[in-house]
Parts: sequence; structure tokens; C-alpha cells
Amino acid sequence: MNLFFDLKILSKEYKSQPKKIGFLTEDWVDKQIFCPNCGELKINKYEDSRPVADFFCSHCKEEYELKSKKDSMGSKILDGAYRTMVERLQESNNPNFFFLNYDKTKFEVLNFFVIPKHFFTPDIIEKRKPLSENARRAGYVGCNILTSGIPQTGKIFFVKNKIVEPKNRVLENWQKTLFLREEKEISAKGWLLDIMRCVDKLNKNEFVLDDVYRFESELSKLHPENKHIKDKIRQQLQFLRDKGYLYFISKGKYKLN
Repeated sequence: MNLFFDLKILSKEYKSQPKKIGFLTEDWVDKQIFCPNCGELKINKYEDSRPVADFFCSHCKEEYELKSKKDSMGSKILDGAYRTMVERLQESNNPNFFFLNYDKTKFEVLNFFVIPKHFFTPDIIEKRKPLSENARRAGYVGCNILTSGIPQTGKIFFVKNKIVEPKNRVLENWQKTLFLREEKEISAKGWLLDIMRCVDKLNKNEFVLDDVYRFESELSKLHPENKHIKDKIRQQLQFLRDKGYLYFISKGKYKLN
């Protein structure tokens, strides 16, 4: 995989830097990235007029939207209109997201990862302040995607710190969480994602039930309607075990698969 943008494709019509970068990053994805869902060697670029996504796989029909950022990716990424984004979370055609960050001096890809659409819930969409009345788009309300709210397994890297991940690992990591698509109810999916984030925070491959119980207070604030947090924790861990996300070692002891 070539991590450098192809500067030879630029023409004089691209005068603004944002347009240049947009053209270069889309060209790079078009030439270098395979479909993480089915492994198809090449994904296809939609026409510029397509409002929902930037790329699609002709084999499995998965759709992808590309977001790029220079230097560090950070914990949040600027997206479009808040209302549109929230509405899209309810639709079946909500795309997966490609995130690319690059070195602005070398025009080199630093990191590239995909977040499958089943990891997107309203709580990771941050509403921005409306643009001032003096702005060209006065009153427009945009949003940020809070990538810090995504479990680590939801960030599937193709390139990490300029190191290319093996294709089989990308495909395996994608398959690992597809069970989340079975959860159509956002609140049910939210519980699973919260438990997955808690497991992430433990920062260890093996853990016991009491480790996760330490997040009881935090989870209670996120789900004030639930008065049986520990019961819910056990239920969600069992579900994750049944789906192969976790491995049950012995009573009250788990291991990440």
C-alpha cells in the first residue's frame, strides 16, 4: 500500500487547499482501499452529487463516507448538519465512516481506519452552536463526531502510525462486531457499547466481573431509568460472550476474543 498522495493528478482548476486535499484523499482511498466487509479489492467512488456517501462496494453494497484531517485525528471530527446526521442514524442506508489523517507537509497518510455504522448512536454526535447571523450560512447547526466515545474495537485500522495492517486482520476485526447490527433499538445497542467501553477502560485482556462492577456509578448516570445496574452488567457480558466478543474462562472471569 502506497501511503503518499498522488500529486501528479492535481490540475490548475483546484486552486483552494481544501479542494486539493479533498481530491487527493478521495483519489488515495479510491486507489488503495479494499472493502472491509467482503474484501473486494477495490471500492467505487460515487459521483460528487451523491448526498449520503462517498464510496460503495459493488459486491456487498456497503457504503462509506470519508472524513479527513491533517496531523492528529483528535477526539472529535467535524461533520455536517446536526439534524441530518441524527436522522441518518435511524436509516438503514446510514454509511460506514472512513477516517483519514495525513501529514500536511509530506502529503502522506498517517492513520486510516473505518468505523462501522453500527457503532454510531446519538450520544456520540455533538451538537455545535448555530452560526452567527453575520455568517454566510446564518443559523446553520453543525455537529462533531466524538470518536472518543467509540469502543476500540469499533476503530478498525488499515494504517496505524504509518504501519499497514494485514488485510486478513482488517476483515477479521470487521466481522467481530457485526452482531451489533442485530440490535435495532438504539437504547439496547447503547448499553452494549457502554459495556464495551468499560471493558476498554480496564486495559487488560482478562478481567473479572468485579472489575466491571466498578463502573456501576458511571453507568447509573448514563442510564438513570435502570435501578438494577449490576444485573444489567451481567446480562450484557453474557450477551457479548454468546456473540463471541468475550470468552468465558470461569465463573465471573472473562477474556477478550
